[in-house]
Amino acid sequence: MPELPEVEVVRRGLERWVAGRTVTEVEVLHPRAVRRHPAGGADFAARLKGQRFEVARRRGKYLWLPLAETGSSVLGHLGMSGQLLVQPEDAADEKHLRIRIRFDDRAGTELRFVDQRTFGGLSLHEQTPDGLPDVIAHIARDPLDPDFDEDAFHRALRQRRTTVKRALLDQSLISGVGNIYADEALWRSKLHYERPTATLTRPRAAELLGHARDVMNEALAVGGTSFDSLYMNVNGESGYFDRSLDAYGREDEPCRRCGTPMRRRPWMNRSSYFCPRCQRPPRP
Repeated sequence: MPELPEVEVVRRGLERWVAGRTVTEVEVLHPRAVRRHPAGGADFAARLKGQRFEVARRRGKYLWLPLAETGSSVLGHLGMSGQLLVQPEDAADEKHLRIRIRFDDRAGTELRFVDQRTFGGLSLHEQTPDGLPDVIAHIARDPLDPDFDEDAFHRALRQRRTTVKRALLDQSLISGVGNIYADEALWRSKLHYERPTATLTRPRAAELLGHARDVMNEALAVGGTSFDSLYMNVNGESGYFDRSLDAYGREDEPCRRCGTPMRRRPWMNRSSYFCPRCQRPPRP
């Protein structure tokens, strides 16, 4: 599932290649790609025709394209395999092409939504006064947002009766962090994923937040993390931060800090990767 760095890479591509362009035609080629738009594909296409895209925006893992002078936006949900690709108009259709958007200019490119597993999609939504699509108004700011409130984050951690990894994945508390970057930030902080949040001091919480920022900025610099061809940027290129991961996916490999074999444990229908020596489990 794409996390903040991967979604931000796509957002930057859309900012460069799509912002300011006016839609002339929309083809919805699979109904599941617009299932979050209750009025259906024909309505989605009709309402989008003639609209001009503004600069793409993001909060956490959520990406949207505001429509100029309408108070609404197109929300893109990438799911596990969704791709927003800017392709030449005469390029062959991808096998799993779901939506095609054409423009009124002579740039010679179109926007395509490709999704092998059809878990993602596009949908139209009204915006809140803050400029967010209304369906994601509850999503917290992410740690790369300049308006992220560190003091409020620490207070929330201390007040919640939960564990640190659950808190990092709570998108109403802090957005953009998923399973991969949570494991990476926890490894860098030497924190076990089951550490109770109530035991985190302000300096430890600030350290964890700093590591989350660092690892996501490092991933951004190399295009994000790609384990297969399902995640790509708008030009069809994969990121390669997977080569730099210290924890995620490294079961039985030596810890890069102490040499102890890394471990994997099932966790909330996912996996948690950690060093049993550097990241001691909390005492009962």
